[in-house]
Amino acid sequence: MVFLDFERPIEELYEQMADIKKVAEKTEVDMNDAISELEAKIKAKRKEIYSQLTGWQKVQLSRHPERPYTLFYIEAMCKKFVELHGDRNYGDDKAIVGGFGSIEGQTYMFIGQQKGVNTKMRQYRNFGMANPEGYRKALRLMKLAERFDKPVVCLIDTPGAYPGIEAEERGQAEAIAKNLFEMAQLRVPIICIVIGEGASGGALGIGVGDRIFMLENTWYSVISPESCSSILWRSWDYKEKAAEALKLTPKHMLNFGIIDGIINEPFGGAHSAPEEMAKILKRHIKKEIADLMNMDKDERIDKRIDKFGKMGEFERYAVHDQEEA
Repeated sequence: MVFLDFERPIEELYEQMADIKKVAEKTEVDMNDAISELEAKIKAKRKEIYSQLTGWQKVQLSRHPERPYTLFYIEAMCKKFVELHGDRNYGDDKAIVGGFGSIEGQTYMFIGQQKGVNTKMRQYRNFGMANPEGYRKALRLMKLAERFDKPVVCLIDTPGAYPGIEAEERGQAEAIAKNLFEMAQLRVPIICIVIGEGASGGALGIGVGDRIFMLENTWYSVISPESCSSILWRSWDYKEKAAEALKLTPKHMLNFGIIDGIINEPFGGAHSAPEEMAKILKRHIKKEIADLMNMDKDERIDKRIDKFGKMGEFERYAVHDQEEA
C-alpha cells in the first residue's frame, strides 16, 4: 500500500495495526478489540482527510501509482475486448489504446490513454503522452465506430500530448485540431470521462463529447500546476498555489459548465477499491449511452456543438477607427 504525504496520519495508524498483529501472532493473545478500534480510527481519519482535499492533493491522488488505468477499466467492464492498432499512416502509438468492447450485449468503442503499471511499461506507453499518430489512431477508431453505428467512450488520463520535436514535425497540433473538428460532428453518441489527469490539448484531443464527466479525485486544466508554477514563479515550489489558482478540480469544472457531472469514487479513492470503481463506471456508461442513443442523431450533434460553443466567458467591445476616437 502506497501512502501520499498528506496521508501520513493514516499510514501511522496502519503501522500501529501491523505491530499489534505481529504481537498477537507471537503471543497468541486476542487483540481483536484493539484492531477493531484502530480500523475505526483509520476510517474516521480517512474521512476527515478526504472531506477537505485541496486542489494539489487531488492532483496527487490522480497520479497515485496504484490508481487504475484505462485498460484495467476496459478489461473489468467488458466481457470481451478486441484491441485495434495503428493509424494507417505512420505507426501504432502505445500511449493511446482502443478497440471494441462488449458490455451486456451492447458493443462500444473504447478509446483512452494508458500510462503503464510499472517503470518498463510507463516507458513503453510514453507515460500516457500521445504522439500525433495516437490521436490519428483514435480518430480512425471513432470513424470505424460511426461506420458500424457503435457508441464511443473516451477515458482520459494524460499529463499532456507528447511535446517532443518529432511530434511537432509529424503535426501534433493538426492532429489534435482535426480530432476536435471530427468529434464535434460524429454521428454516434460520445461520452468522455476523466479517470486521472486531464491536462491540456492532450486531454482535449479525445475530450469532445455529448457528455463529459470526471471522477471525484481527478483534475482537468489547460496546464499542470508544476508547469504553471514554473512559468509564473520560475520555480516548481509554488505548485500548490498554482493548483488552487487554476481551479482544476471536478467541482470547479462543474461550476464552470465544462463537465456534466462528477462520478463519486469508493471511500479512500479509486485505487483503494479498483473493482468497485469499475462497477460504478460501468453502470454510469450504460445509463448515459442509453439516454443518448434515444436521441435523434442530428439533434444530438447540434446539442454537442452548442454545448462546447457556450463554454467560457467573453465580452464584446465596440471598435472605433482613429478619427472617431
